Amino acid sequence: MKGSSIKMERQSPVHLPGKPEKTQTRNHWPIVSEYAHEGPGPWVIDLSHCSRWDIQGPQLDQLVPKRHSLPAVPGTVTLEGGVLLGRTGLKQTFMWIFDGSTPHLGAGCTEATEGTFCIALLGKDVLKITEKLTNLDLVDPKRKTPFLLLGPFSHVTSHLVVLKNDPADAVLLIVGSRGFAHDMVHAVLAAGEEWGLRPAGEMKFQEKLKSVAA
Repeated sequence: MKGSSIKMERQSPVHLPGKPEKTQTRNHWPIVSEYAHEGPGPWVIDLSHCSRWDIQGPQLDQLVPKRHSLPAVPGTVTLEGGVLLGRTGLKQTFMWIFDGSTPHLGAGCTEATEGTFCIALLGKDVLKITEKLTNLDLVDPKRKTPFLLLGPFSHVTSHLVVLKNDPADAVLLIVGSRGFAHDMVHAVLAAGEEWGLRPAGEMKFQEKLKSVAA
């Protein structure tokens, strides 16, 4: 029909309880910037709207934008501003973008945003919560943060990036297949109930990210 327009709206696979206080739309994604009664933490935050890319090739340094540093070996992570790269293999890395920028990526780069979920766990007692959900060692003293772990989290194969493993103020990112988002969130909320885990908006994560990247 002439003159008509189609309004596209993406939907996050993550559904958190709570009353949104501030919202916005970015790149057709509805985003909760802040929830009412977020409390002192710990918090769970939906970041599924943030762009995520898988990059594969024999010469990764030529595929990653020049302004970003490629992690040296598998399991290592670089965080520059709001862009995180994690090395998963000799010929594989991923890029998670939290600053809203749009990278110009070519062959060998596949956007994974729509097919995955991304949540963050922040604050005090996060590491106590994760003890219920994974056997992966998030506080390995031999590893310098940030670092990457691949393995089960609540029985779901996940990418886990530990940005900060201070028991009093931890920051953890979890990415997995979109179809497991509902079960993952249910398990995380149940595990965190005794420590008062609450949903928080993206603003809370951005505040933490700045302190980690500083």
